[in-house]
Formats: sequence, C-alpha cells, structure tokens
Amino acid sequence: MTDLVALQGSSDRLVRTVDGLSDDDLAAPSLLPGWSRGHVVAHLALNGEGLAGALEGVVNGEPVPMYASQEARERDIAELATASADQLRARLMAAVTRFADAAGRITGEHEDDTFPRVPGGPDVRAGAAADHRRVEVEVHHTDLGAGYGPGDWPAEFCVHLLDAFTGRRPHWQPPFVADPADASGTWDLGATDARSPVVSGPIRGLVAWVTGRGDGAQLSSTTGTLPTIGKW
Repeated sequence: MTDLVALQGSSDRLVRTVDGLSDDDLAAPSLLPGWSRGHVVAHLALNGEGLAGALEGVVNGEPVPMYASQEARERDIAELATASADQLRARLMAAVTRFADAAGRITGEHEDDTFPRVPGGPDVRAGAAADHRRVEVEVHHTDLGAGYGPGDWPAEFCVHLLDAFTGRRPHWQPPFVADPADASGTWDLGATDARSPVVSGPIRGLVAWVTGRGDGAQLSSTTGTLPTIGKW
C-alpha cells in the first residue's frame, strides 16, 4: 500500500497548483485532448470522492462502486468542469481530505477486500486504492499544463510506476526492457525475450514517455528505434 504520507505530499502539490489557477486558467485547454483544465480538476475531485466512498463502503461492510456507471462518470466530470475556480478548489480539497480519512481506515483486515469501479466492472483491491489515487494525482497534475511536469515527479514514484507497469500494460510494441540510468534494476514491460530492445535514459524521461507524457528525446534503444507507445 502506498505510503499515505507520500500520497499527501502529491495531493498537497496538486492543491497548490490548483489554488493558483483563475477561472480563465481553468477554462483553458489542458494537455489532454478535448479537456480543459477544469475537466482535469473535476476528474481528480470526483475520483477522490469515488474512491473514498468505495473505501467507506468496504469498512462499513456495504461495498459500493466508485462510479454509478461510466456514462455517469463522464457526465459528472463535464458538469463539474464548468464550475467556478472557487467551487472546483473547494471540491478538490474536500475530496483530498475525505480520501485521506477513508484510506487511513483501511487496515490489514480490509486490504484484500474489493469494490467495483463501476457496477459489473473490474474490481479494485482496497489495499491498492491509495496506489491508484497517487498515480491519478501525479500524472493528471502534469496534464494541467500549469508548471508541474514529469521532471517534478519524485524518483520513488517513477519506480512505483515501472513496478506497476511490469507485465501488466501491453500498450507498447514491441515489448521492451526499461533500464533507467539513474535507478537500480531493470523492468520488463510486456512479454520480453532475449531479442527485446533495451530502452535507457533518465528515469523521469523514461516514465514520462511510457505514460505518453514525453517524447522520448532523452532515451536510447539498443535497436536504434524506440518502441511504439499506445494509449495509456
């Protein structure tokens, strides 16, 4: 389970960025196609609320999904995205606080309990919810395009992302071995074999590229060509 202190640090950095955004800033485009910065903040607020509600349900013995449906999730994001800067800030801060409280109640007794993302959808392990939340916070903080980028990601967070990706996200072709120059170890991304390329470079640049948040300019591959990164 993610260190809740580290998660709080990620949340605090996000809140500071959002605190500095005006109504006009939030209405401007984010780095995500079709989404304003307001959409990104709305998503992060609703994600925190949804995860918190699901964890509260686990503790109370009444599991509930994060979202009523995928359509409801998208509709709620679109609606909240048009709120004022003050309203979005308040909603985000409340979600951060509520999630921290809910995650703090997940002990060994509940870590392996699960809840659905949407009814009938994939299940999420309660003990992994804080990990999921930190990825959402750090990655989408960069998507605001408001001065916080992959170069600001903590190195240990980058290692966590590579651990999470290992063997579980087939969004790159061909599979490859990630060998960051400034971190210990290597990571197999996809079903690698002896012929798979080895991609090297600074860990922040490598993880930014893997998540579609970087162009890979700092990286090199043993085949001379970087693998293709699909939608993340």
